[in-house]
Amino acid sequence: MDRLDQLAFAGLFKAACLKCFGYPLQAPLTEAESKVLQDRVFDETGLTVGWKSIKNYSFFIIQDASGRQENPSLATLDTLARFVLGAPYASEAERRQKGDHFSWWFRYKQQWFRENAAAPAAGDPETSAPRAPNNTRRLRMMLLGIVFLTISLVLIFYRRAGGSGSFSADFHSVAEDSLLAGGWFVKGKDTSYWARRGEQRGTLSLFTMPGDNWPDPAHPQIVRNLLLHKVPCDCFTLEVHMKGFIPRENWQQAGILLLEDTAFMQKSIRISVAYNDYTGGLPKSRQIIIQAITSLGNRFAKPEEIAHIPLFNVDSLDQNPILAGNLENSALRIEKHGARFRFLYSNGLFETTSFREIASRDFAMKPRYLGLIALKGFVDSSAVIPARFSFCRLDCEDCGN
Repeated sequence: MDRLDQLAFAGLFKAACLKCFGYPLQAPLTEAESKVLQDRVFDETGLTVGWKSIKNYSFFIIQDASGRQENPSLATLDTLARFVLGAPYASEAERRQKGDHFSWWFRYKQQWFRENAAAPAAGDPETSAPRAPNNTRRLRMMLLGIVFLTISLVLIFYRRAGGSGSFSADFHSVAEDSLLAGGWFVKGKDTSYWARRGEQRGTLSLFTMPGDNWPDPAHPQIVRNLLLHKVPCDCFTLEVHMKGFIPRENWQQAGILLLEDTAFMQKSIRISVAYNDYTGGLPKSRQIIIQAITSLGNRFAKPEEIAHIPLFNVDSLDQNPILAGNLENSALRIEKHGARFRFLYSNGLFETTSFREIASRDFAMKPRYLGLIALKGFVDSSAVIPARFSFCRLDCEDCGN
């Protein structure tokens, strides 16, 4: 990299840190911070920059060590530029297939040169250029400030009006490109079970594989084939429908996961249809339940169960198989208004069966992602069964009323 490219790279890296953390880069990143930035870049671009490289870049930029040069690849520069400029989500294979010759990096570099041509680094002959008069620079900064303020006000009004980002999915097509076009991406992919996602026409099939987002020192938090979508607004109604999901062993479950991040480090909420026969030593009762839990993040070992509602006794289902028809159509709904969350559930023979509230709770969380989940915790004896999702809709709403 020549000096000009190094300056553009420094600006790019600082912009990525500002977008990720919300404050300027002032010291080299720690390992934890580097991993958080790595996760944010992957979440928003589908591409990866190694956390060790990120940490080394931060040392290079802050300390400007003349004895050690960093020379990030064009792919790395392009990935960081995609993150900063808000490029569409794309996998590494898709970037190669489209023949994209790292255009986002060159776009960012061109933009950076335009913005910094009048303000070169002090004493740097390679970037020397006539400086604009102070009055001209002040006027330019004032105009930029007015533009940014206007854009911000428009975006705030648009979002509060509920017009930003509402979406729905009926899963009639679950091809990779169709999901990607709808804003969905998968984390923790298990290739064999992910390949079966379209085995029942008109639904998305996820499977109750081993894993959990429940904070547990004995096991790493992981949810296999976690299908994620960004939550584009603060106040919303989220609704998910499932077909014929009947869990019969611990801890088979399927439902919705709301997350502040995709690494399970921050707050989360889960609501699911689940099986439970753990009674703490009391007479065993095999039940299908609705469970809702909140978690303050991986620094807190204990989540809080805010709803545990028995739906059916499995012994009763076995004795009266006709009752299983009541689980033919299950639906979960989460309503968020400010810090207030309302959780509802519906089940029955017909899709039009009404919702009923199972819990309502204040929880200081701003979900950035919604996830569709199927899991069974870390239980080896339970079977892996499918959960068929037939519909998902998120409606953004006005937070002012």
